[in-house]
Amino acid sequence: MKPSVKTVDFLVIGGGVAGLRAAIESALAGSVLVLTKDKPTESSTGYAQGGVAVALSDEDEVCIHFEDTIKAGDGLCREEAVRILVEEGPGLILEMISWGAEFDREGSKLSFTMEAAHSRRRILHSHGDATGKEIERVLINKARSFPSVSRLDFAFTLDLIIENGRCIGASVLRDGSLINIFAKAVILATGGAGQVFSRTTNPVIATGDGIAIAYRAGALISDMEFIQFHPTTLYSPAAPQFLLSEAMRGEGAVLKNIHGKRFMPEYHEMAELAPRDAVTRAILSEMIKTNAKHVYLDLMHLDKNFVKKRFPVIYATCLQYNVDITEEMIPVSPAAHYIMGGVHTDVEGGTSIKGLFAAGEVACTGVHGANRLASNSLLEGLVYGARTGRRAVKYIEEERIDITAPGAHAAATSNAAPMSSLDIEKTRSTLRQIMWNKTGIIRCDESLCIAKKWLDKKRPIMNMPFEDRRGFELKNMLTVADLMAASALLRKGSVGAHYRSDFKGRGEKWQKHTACLRGKEAEWMNFESPLSTRGRGLG
Repeated sequence: MKPSVKTVDFLVIGGGVAGLRAAIESALAGSVLVLTKDKPTESSTGYAQGGVAVALSDEDEVCIHFEDTIKAGDGLCREEAVRILVEEGPGLILEMISWGAEFDREGSKLSFTMEAAHSRRRILHSHGDATGKEIERVLINKARSFPSVSRLDFAFTLDLIIENGRCIGASVLRDGSLINIFAKAVILATGGAGQVFSRTTNPVIATGDGIAIAYRAGALISDMEFIQFHPTTLYSPAAPQFLLSEAMRGEGAVLKNIHGKRFMPEYHEMAELAPRDAVTRAILSEMIKTNAKHVYLDLMHLDKNFVKKRFPVIYATCLQYNVDITEEMIPVSPAAHYIMGGVHTDVEGGTSIKGLFAAGEVACTGVHGANRLASNSLLEGLVYGARTGRRAVKYIEEERIDITAPGAHAAATSNAAPMSSLDIEKTRSTLRQIMWNKTGIIRCDESLCIAKKWLDKKRPIMNMPFEDRRGFELKNMLTVADLMAASALLRKGSVGAHYRSDFKGRGEKWQKHTACLRGKEAEWMNFESPLSTRGRGLG
């Protein structure tokens, strides 16, 4: 299949908060094309309920937000990245308000709530529990205001185009046709990889595509063992794994086991407001102890009208599954939620490949360390989306890239499907079950080796050409799962969200970071070392 050709200055792959903010930042410097693999509003951004953490209240300070983020990251945060996040965040939120963002208020003042592991009420929210949708709405409208910004929806990125060690574009599949899109700078903002697990809060598009294509292109990938599992998602055979915001516990909801006994004070001094990894493991322990598939989240002691007003989307959604959160306890269990690792970047979004930048959940700046502080993700998307957009502009100005006459590049697709659609779905389902059961909340050498052995057998699929999105997604999911398992095996210790029952201590090299490069085994890396695909900084 011969691809058509399109040329732009900036190619942004992903239409969530980080991608849109990067597009806005680069809009005045040239033509920008934003690719989404589904409809414009289908991203993790729109599903973000709780809010955005930012030090803007009278009782808060940037330095306190910094300390809370560092503490949640369990010793593995990159301090420079955290400092940038908390210092630049307030200005960008005020900018969003100037663009029309409507955050909830108490009178004329912004309303802030509490979430786990925060020492101040600093979570801004919109329409109760629809903060992500509001941020998404404002950014989409702002991006549309620039004539230089265009979109290509339902476009699946197959692979990056690399020429002489430089990223110059991407091969894209859309409506069964191939398109080679050449760009002076490429920005990855594809979100996370939660669909690798059978239980996840992530939308169906979160299949780790950005991490996989960057890895295949030769980019450095780091900290893939750190997966955050959200403690509270709705548990019902008929319901999807609908996230129940951490803000519910911030407003006073408590966790009880199936016998109606509150248990969190027995596990952590901060009880329900402990860091997510601690709450998640406590829930899992209680489920095992009581031989149950879930625990309960109880809000019945709170005022009914307050609950309905504060959590309107959650209230309405739970009613669809015959649960009235004001009158009965909500059955909940953990689910995969966020990946702290990803494409290794500096604090301006630069990766180990020239011309390739990354921002948001797909990237690993080190800002989250071993465990993300609640509601720092939307702020990260804004701060690092903007910084990455600016760096991409600076890059094309400094390098004076000319892509007017790109060479010929073949896309890796096949007219004959290497696997039947049934085989693809069966492998996908098995993968998700294995990853949940063997590389999930609690891991050990035995379980990780079982997962790795299965993944090694599926390695041929990781190099197969496919003819449709489901096949390519499977290829990417297997690739990302393999990186997760390899990194988790390397880290023989328990830090943050990575918990190994056979190595409960931190481990000998716990302050180092895991690194993955194509063609090499997972190895250790100092985060502050220079970016390089030739191994500088590894070891």
